[in-house]
Amino acid sequence: MFSALSDYARLLRAGWTLTRHDALVPREYAHLAPAPIKAFGALTRIGARTKDKRPGERLASAFEKLGPAYVKLGQFMATRPDIIGFELADDLGRLQDKMPPFDQELAKREIKTGLGQPVDDLFTEFSTPIAAASIAQAHKAKLKDGRDVAVKILRPDIERKAGQEFRAFGRAARHIEAASKTARRMEPVKFIETLKASAAIELDLRLEAGAASELAENLKNEPGLRIPDVIWPLTARRVLTIEWIEGSPISDLKNLDARGIDRKLLASRVIAVFLKQALHTGFFHADMHQGNMIIDQEGRLALIDFGIMGRLDKQARQTFAEIIYGFITRDYKRTADVHFEAGYISNKHSREAFAQALRAVGEPLQGRNAAQVDMSRVLQQLFDVTDLFDMHLRPELVLLQRTMVTVEGVARLLDPEIDMWKAATPTVRDYINNAIGPGAQAEKLRDATRKALEIAPRLPGYVEEIGKAAEEIAHHRVMAPPQQPQKNSNILIWLVALTALGLALSVAF
Repeated sequence: MFSALSDYARLLRAGWTLTRHDALVPREYAHLAPAPIKAFGALTRIGARTKDKRPGERLASAFEKLGPAYVKLGQFMATRPDIIGFELADDLGRLQDKMPPFDQELAKREIKTGLGQPVDDLFTEFSTPIAAASIAQAHKAKLKDGRDVAVKILRPDIERKAGQEFRAFGRAARHIEAASKTARRMEPVKFIETLKASAAIELDLRLEAGAASELAENLKNEPGLRIPDVIWPLTARRVLTIEWIEGSPISDLKNLDARGIDRKLLASRVIAVFLKQALHTGFFHADMHQGNMIIDQEGRLALIDFGIMGRLDKQARQTFAEIIYGFITRDYKRTADVHFEAGYISNKHSREAFAQALRAVGEPLQGRNAAQVDMSRVLQQLFDVTDLFDMHLRPELVLLQRTMVTVEGVARLLDPEIDMWKAATPTVRDYINNAIGPGAQAEKLRDATRKALEIAPRLPGYVEEIGKAAEEIAHHRVMAPPQQPQKNSNILIWLVALTALGLALSVAF
């Protein structure tokens, strides 16, 4: 009871903040609302601080005012232009997660509590905050051995505050889902659960350290890529110490040009690195925006900030790859089949009709570069198709979708004329060949043979047990001459044995 009242109080506070920014019932959309809501919106706009901003800009300002959990909500909302519209999604996508830093002495206190020693005993230099986000802030420091490092520290009491806000989000999502059939298709409850799970990982910096380490191991052979080393002795639940990377922000185009960096090649590399993570390992950096990519002194692409990571199982990776490859090769029938086989589309719909709809989306993209394609129109058409065929949100793909949109934006920044399909083709084709090509089939055959050979020595025992059971059944239930049951049971034994071997092989394959 108390928690429910607390949740509603938080939601009311959020509602009040949204009305002060004219972001609850924005004036631009008020005419579309029923009369009571229109009147309510007009009332809430009295004294609102709009300052001629667009609705998305006002909503972003309100979320920044409300705090960390709302900033994360806004960032995730930006991945769903099918729900909120493209202009609003674009404005929310600019939430840079820049927050006022907390006190320097508090930061030092957190380090002493987390690492067991004062700052002066651990570092020869320790800067004031160089970046402050919704969940943590970062400082530059120098180790006793002379290495430069970045020290990330969680905001005081952030775990409790975030937990309370996400609980309120969940309550609101349940009400929204219960009230609207359209909302149910968008799975707001699962959306909030995905957001909450992602934030939970960010609230334990040991997990972020593990993510950086795993990603570095997965991509150690990837040319032109760098992942910073974790300083494990100086990492704890609320403190992360990681190698400092000196370089140019990927968004500083003038600096990249002055250094002679090939931006077209870099744009293709960004796409390839993302696809390599998502497809080949199933573990990917899910926050690849401009601020989290640096070009180091040797011209390598460096990824930083591993608080938001995504995972795809083998089946999801294969489905994702086949969908992309289907568009690349214009095999829309196979692309449709993949959606049905994965359960994304119900069998009550026509595969042929869905393939036709996919063709209408894919054909206008063939042979055209990014500058020639209005992605907002393409995405809107794709969302219309998923609505028509009742395709529900797949929670496991939310982070993938979010990252794809972000990566595309970075690639367009670097090379406005990039051909996304052409850039993606080598990595996707390589995965397809490895996952379902001749090599993959040969590996499956080897696995099947091994499993069959493991089962084979046990078959005589199985046959004997089955034979005894068959004789017992024949003795009690079959009235026949004395020798007949033995003959029938022998036939049954071999039929069952062959069936068992066949099942073993089928399972292996």
